[in-house]
Amino acid sequence: MDGTEGNAGQPGPADRSHRSSVSSMGARAADVLVYLADDSVVPLAVENLPSLSAHELHRAIREVLQLPDIALDAFALWLVSPLLEVQLKPKHQPYKLGRQWPELLLRFTDAPDDDVAVDEPSLQFRRNVFFPKRRELQIHDEEVLRLLYEEAKGNLLAARYPCDVEDCEALGALVCRMQLGPYQPGQPTACALREKLDSFLPAHLCKRGHGLFAALRGRGAKAGPVEQGLLDAYRRVQDVGNSEASLSPHYRAYLLKCHELPFYGCAFFHGEIDKPAQGFLHRGGRKPVSVAISLEGVHVIDSREKHVLLGLRFQELSWDHTSPEEEESVLWLEFDGDHEGTPVNKLLKIYSKQAELMSSLIEYCIELNQTSEPAAAQESASGPAPAPGPSPLPTRRPQLRRQGSVVCSRIQHLATIDYVEEGEQIKRVKPKRTTSFFSRQLSLGQGSYTVVQPSDSLEQG
Repeated sequence: MDGTEGNAGQPGPADRSHRSSVSSMGARAADVLVYLADDSVVPLAVENLPSLSAHELHRAIREVLQLPDIALDAFALWLVSPLLEVQLKPKHQPYKLGRQWPELLLRFTDAPDDDVAVDEPSLQFRRNVFFPKRRELQIHDEEVLRLLYEEAKGNLLAARYPCDVEDCEALGALVCRMQLGPYQPGQPTACALREKLDSFLPAHLCKRGHGLFAALRGRGAKAGPVEQGLLDAYRRVQDVGNSEASLSPHYRAYLLKCHELPFYGCAFFHGEIDKPAQGFLHRGGRKPVSVAISLEGVHVIDSREKHVLLGLRFQELSWDHTSPEEEESVLWLEFDGDHEGTPVNKLLKIYSKQAELMSSLIEYCIELNQTSEPAAAQESASGPAPAPGPSPLPTRRPQLRRQGSVVCSRIQHLATIDYVEEGEQIKRVKPKRTTSFFSRQLSLGQGSYTVVQPSDSLEQG
């Protein structure tokens, strides 16, 4: 767990409480339980477990599931508990990390000692954070597509992926198609969908009333807007190709829709930010957030309101972190903005014991992008054959830029530090990257960039 590829975060929907996969196994021959995104279990009989690497276990899983070579890059092994999740490097030894789990919890979480004492990780086969979305479009194997779909669906249903109602309905309609078959007029009804609503839509959209009103609202009551919207979207789902024989087109359609979400495929971390001062007493406090980091950038998500507070591509930010030895662990994000019309640099403090992990992951993602750009350009020039199914999405996705969308940044809800050259308070100076507090940034060249909505001519550094 030395920082670059390993990453930790806030547990997601596929997490299983207190299920042992590794740490309670014997030192010789043992059955290791690996959990998949659909909640199924793959038991592996292995020898010499303490010295077994994640790469060797990964290969054993691929052989049992008979997955193609693309699965080597598409998936990784994760250690997950309700308190922490870590993507393992190929060289990591899961058994040893399982034994060190209490130390990892003390280092990277604020969990009480009692919770640390009983917490135990499970070993999970999940999407690799470093697998580019463009490569998903090249996947043909149905089982690989199914595993990616199941994981994306779990993240959406648990509201880990903030999503507008319209998009939730479109995605839920695809789940209806795969679970219930092609839409048949009159069956099911919107009221019938209500009984399984939490299988199709995120939990916060499925909340029902309590008390007398809920009791009076019987099975035959008039459907609400959520049920009716889901049914209408289900009615619009069109089958592609021979969908009766294969669900691959629908898996692909679901993943393509998820690709529109800027935080799809991210690693998630837990943190807190300062609330803006309110009232004459300037009462603030802190707000819990999730920090989502992927190959494309960083998103700060309001954990309670289920919407994005800040979204930045790597070209739009500088960053650094403070270590626990210096003071409270903080990830600093710097980006360009304005204060009452005056261009300024903005600093956002994210309090988290995982600040070091987040900083390392940002740095590694930038390095990975820079080394992979020549290969991606060569692949584009050679013109590989497109994968069957829906065409790739355009660069700009207007359906996610609707006014008030949960995926749009809400900078007005952030308590930031605004400054200009040499850390002075608000002045009349155009911000530049050369005036940054931090040396960690993608481009060292001059030039400002637009917050949240970058221009097409943005420098790549």
